[in-house]
Amino acid sequence: MNQALSHHPSPSLIALASQSQAPKTLNGKANALDANARLEEAQRLLLSPFGLTEQHLNRALAHITQHQVDDADLYFQTTRSEGWSLEEGIVKTGSFSIDQGVGVRAVSGEKTAFAYSDDISWDSLLDAAKTVRSITSAMRSGKQKVPKRRVPHTRGLYGVSDPIASMDSTAKVKLLERVEGMARAQDPRVVQVMASLSMEHDVVMVARANGTLAADIRPLVRLSLTVIVEQKGRRETGSSGGGGRFGLAYFDDVLLTEYAKEAVQGALINLQARPAPAGEMPVVLGPGWPGILLHEAIGHGLEGDFNRKGSSAFAGRIGKRVAAKGVTVLDDGTLSQRRGSLNVDDEGHVSQKNVLIEDGILQGYIQDSMNARLMGVKPTGNGRRESYAHLPMPRMTNTYMLGGDKDPQEIIASLKKGIYASNFGGGQVDITSGKFVFSTSQAWWVENGKLLYPVKGATLVGNGPDALTRVSMIGSDMALDSGVGTCGKEGQSVPVGVGQPTLRIEGLTVGGTA
Repeated sequence: MNQALSHHPSPSLIALASQSQAPKTLNGKANALDANARLEEAQRLLLSPFGLTEQHLNRALAHITQHQVDDADLYFQTTRSEGWSLEEGIVKTGSFSIDQGVGVRAVSGEKTAFAYSDDISWDSLLDAAKTVRSITSAMRSGKQKVPKRRVPHTRGLYGVSDPIASMDSTAKVKLLERVEGMARAQDPRVVQVMASLSMEHDVVMVARANGTLAADIRPLVRLSLTVIVEQKGRRETGSSGGGGRFGLAYFDDVLLTEYAKEAVQGALINLQARPAPAGEMPVVLGPGWPGILLHEAIGHGLEGDFNRKGSSAFAGRIGKRVAAKGVTVLDDGTLSQRRGSLNVDDEGHVSQKNVLIEDGILQGYIQDSMNARLMGVKPTGNGRRESYAHLPMPRMTNTYMLGGDKDPQEIIASLKKGIYASNFGGGQVDITSGKFVFSTSQAWWVENGKLLYPVKGATLVGNGPDALTRVSMIGSDMALDSGVGTCGKEGQSVPVGVGQPTLRIEGLTVGGTA
């Protein structure tokens, strides 16, 4: 099974975005609501318009739990989405959508029954409840008690304001026009600019059979920029962008200028790129977005479902050394305003800061409810789903490696011959074998500690668990990506964050064109 992490700067061109810098912090948390206030707002949007109350939810869950099921939940969601893209100074696309519905789930052992509807009504809810309880025919004896209502105490990691409403359509287009103009002003060799802006306001509510009632209000924005430069008939691309859980005020002129400079400079560097060498060699990875290698090669292998089934290369290895000394990896859904952060996951569990690997020793896996129950551990706040029409599963939030004590320049200087990869386009991993492949979008050939020239077409091939043991130097410059990552698993996509310091890894296979 292949998993993939990617980012898509524009609808017409998939390219890299380096963005090693952590996003600036806004005061957007000022309008964050506490857990009860978020729940009241979710009920106002998801229940009241359809004549539903908490009593209806309890009745639906009671219908399910009349049968002997291990777990059951209701997941309500309404999502407003808007997107704009600009190409050659012309608005290429503009879109707006509203999607809402409810997913109903019953779990018995390893079996799951699931039904969903875009009709939020008592009749649809009751029909779905009756359908999913058929996962088992065994009835419970005696009258079932209604579980005590429990609203988890959660953080307010981001504001609740709708980013779509923070600017009118004209202002959003002008925002894209500004960043396009900034990119063109960087260099006369810029021949094409594509910019896109996406916004989302997501309201979810979860009611569980154990009495848990939780809600979250999730803003999300992203701006992507791709440029094409041309010199003597040769064309190359460069990309940039960022985002997170805040409003459009985040994209001020200072930040837009940074995006424009980065995209153009990346494209100009690629104009000078030579064919990449091939073979086994040491590789230095830059900070920030290159953490996609960590996400793919290691993160997916630490998800609970793969380890419960024994299909992960990390299965059964808790408490054992799986990485070199100094390697500490976390999955942290509690970072303020980050793209992958959640106040509660899609099963109503509070997000957590989970240490997965500490100083090279495997500490645990990331878990949703079902896999945690079957493995005899607690959920870790990582039950995520793309929408109400999808089942939850264990998924990463913001996954990163902590920094070490080496100066980044010292790490590069240590290379006699090898590759320095400062940016990636994306990658894939086979969970069972741990084998991964990543394509670099910006890399350099290094000799005697000097960056000699940029290379093109370099791919990194290796085995995740093995690569962890080959980490020989860890930089002090840990950085998170700028907020562009989207993770795919079993057909579902969710926003995530990645990060890492500069790393030296010994003996990776580089596939090249030279």
